[in-house]
Amino acid sequence: MSGVVDLHAHVVLEDAFGAAGPYGPFHGDDAEGTEFFRVGDYTMKPIPYRGSVFMDVDRRLAEMDRVGIEQQMLSPNPLTFLGGVESSQAIDFARPTNDAMATLVATHPNRLLGSAQLPMQDPDAAGDELERAVGELGLVAGYIGTEYGRTLDDRAYDDFYRRVVELDVPLFVHGVTNDGRGPAPDPRLRRFGLDLIVGYTYEETLAAASLVLGGVLERHPDLDVCLSHGGGAIAFLAQRFDSMAAFRGVESDFAGALRRLWFDSHLEPGPARDLVVDTVGVDRMVYGTNFGGWDSPTAADDFDASLTPNAHRLLRMEAAT
Repeated sequence: MSGVVDLHAHVVLEDAFGAAGPYGPFHGDDAEGTEFFRVGDYTMKPIPYRGSVFMDVDRRLAEMDRVGIEQQMLSPNPLTFLGGVESSQAIDFARPTNDAMATLVATHPNRLLGSAQLPMQDPDAAGDELERAVGELGLVAGYIGTEYGRTLDDRAYDDFYRRVVELDVPLFVHGVTNDGRGPAPDPRLRRFGLDLIVGYTYEETLAAASLVLGGVLERHPDLDVCLSHGGGAIAFLAQRFDSMAAFRGVESDFAGALRRLWFDSHLEPGPARDLVVDTVGVDRMVYGTNFGGWDSPTAADDFDASLTPNAHRLLRMEAAT
C-alpha cells in the first residue's frame, strides 16, 4: 500500500554500544550461545536482534515492502533511554546514537527518517543535542522516554520545549519501565510481559496527564508532542478526569485538551483504537507499528494509509503528490 508512513519504528545502533560506560548497552552471546541485550543490570535474553529488522537495514526495507510501508521514521530503542543514569553518561550515549542514526537513514533517504536520542536529565544539554541532531545531522524529531527524575510538566523543561518549537520539529514520547540501571522497579511488572503492556501504559498515561494538567500546552501552544500506543489509557480515563475536576469545583473538558496532543495508532484494531479515535479525532493520530516487535502488524490497511497526511503535517513534510 503506497504512501504509508510509520512513525513508531525502533532501531538498534551497534555504533553506540558501550557509549554509556557501565550502562552499556551491551549485546552479544552468553556462555551458552544465547543472544542477549543488557542495559545496566537489566538483561533481556534470548533477544534475536542480530540479523533482524532492528539491525539489518536491507531486511527492514524488505519487510516494509511486504507490510506496505513506504517510509519509516526510525527511533532509538526504548530500552536505552537511560532515564536514571548520570547526565554525563546520558550525554555520552546520545551523541554517537544520533550520529549512527543519521548515518543509517542517509543510506536510504527516500525510505527512512531519523529521530534523536536526548539526555533529558540535563534539559540544556538535551536542547543542545536536539539542535545538533536537527541542524547538523538532519534528524526530523526528538524522541524521549517518560521518566528522567522529574515530571514532563516540570518548569525545568520549559526552555527545552521552547527550543523544540524554535527548531520546528515534533517531540515523540514513548513509555519506558527500565531506567538504564536496572529493570522495572515494581517486581510485579517483571512477569508475563507486563512491563511492556501495563508498564508502558501506566507511563504513557502519566505523561499525557502531566502535559495536559501541568500546563505544558498552555505555556507552549505551538509544541507538537506525540505519545506512543494511543497515549496509554488516557482516552479510557478522560471522563474520570472531568469527574475529578467537577468534584473539586473546576470546569474541565479533558478530552478537548487531549486534542492538542498527537497519538500514534499502535493499538490493535478494534475497541481500543476506536476509543482513541472517538476521543481525540482521527486528525490527531499517526500510524505506528513497533516494527519488528512482538506486536507489529502484518499488513497496513486503509485506516493506516488514511493517516499519512497527518504524518506529513506532524513532520513538516511536503505532501506526497
